[in-house]
Amino acid sequence: MLLDPSESKQTYVEDCEVCCNPIQLSVIFFDGELIGFEAVNIEQ
Repeated sequence: MLLDPSESKQTYVEDCEVCCNPIQLSVIFFDGELIGFEAVNIEQ
């Protein structure tokens, strides 16, 4: 998974590479370094 550190806080949806179910990803960067990551299964 590629993450873009140009935005400090990001939330987006991506399909799981293994099961293809949608996952909501939330990431936080500080000075270009990843300091927070959360992945939540949003399958209905």
